[in-house]
Amino acid sequence: MNEQKHTVSLVLGAGGARGLAHIGVIHALEEKGYDIRSIAGASMGALIGGFYAAGRLDVYTRWVSALERIDVIRLLDFAFDHKGLFKGERIINLLKDLIGERNIENLPIAFIAVATDLLTQKEIWLQHGSLFDAIRASIAIPTIFTQFAYQGMQLVDGALVNPIPIAPTLNDKTDFTVAVNPSGPPDPKLDQLEAGKETPDSGRETAYHRRLAAFIETLYLKRERRDPADVGFLDIAAQSMDVMQNIIARFRLAARAPDLLIEIPRNSCAFHEFHRARELIEIGHQRAELALAHMDTNSR
Repeated sequence: MNEQKHTVSLVLGAGGARGLAHIGVIHALEEKGYDIRSIAGASMGALIGGFYAAGRLDVYTRWVSALERIDVIRLLDFAFDHKGLFKGERIINLLKDLIGERNIENLPIAFIAVATDLLTQKEIWLQHGSLFDAIRASIAIPTIFTQFAYQGMQLVDGALVNPIPIAPTLNDKTDFTVAVNPSGPPDPKLDQLEAGKETPDSGRETAYHRRLAAFIETLYLKRERRDPADVGFLDIAAQSMDVMQNIIARFRLAARAPDLLIEIPRNSCAFHEFHRARELIEIGHQRAELALAHMDTNSR
């Protein structure tokens, strides 16, 4: 099947830290000789897709793979206007520093980020203007990040309306549409509690950061808990988003199925575990290889 280079429209779905698996999927597609011509992404899919479309995914991969838990905590900038827990400006400014400001229309690969307009309750496709404005809008997870004001709109996470945005790729002149769902069925072989054990980095933490880490851990799921009902505020928010996204994704996929769907188990990691990038990239790579091998077998 891969004797000649096939062109691909790549759809990268939402899923918090699980979206880091998109990097492994992209690596697997490239290794198999596929030519990714366009990308549509929601939330974390927009972030990863934006860096790839800019030709700088390697820069982001090196940076995120070096993150430890304390580094993730240091990137959080609290908002005090009750519109969300974090402003998201610190992370966006750091991402800009990695590759510089870019305009979407000038990227070497076609790119669309999906966001949601709170005022009109409509799906918004961001395909012109600042790349990082588009990413910031698409990752604005309600309750966690504040909404993003853009051209008279109040934009939040695109996953609210389209967690796996296949529609923006329908007019693409490519051979295949490949979609990645970071909220796929759980894999019983993945032991989330064991895989999620923290590596100590207390030597790099100040007293302030230790207190901040402790506070954030009270918001998220405590790893040592035994009572399944003992969940934190952000766990409830993240799990609620997952439920909503999964239902919407099933309807969207039933209406517009991609040529290949690659599913990342939703128990691969917790929503906020961005310090586990290397592990998640490998999971994405493995899942993509299995899906591609299955597609090759069925095409013969």
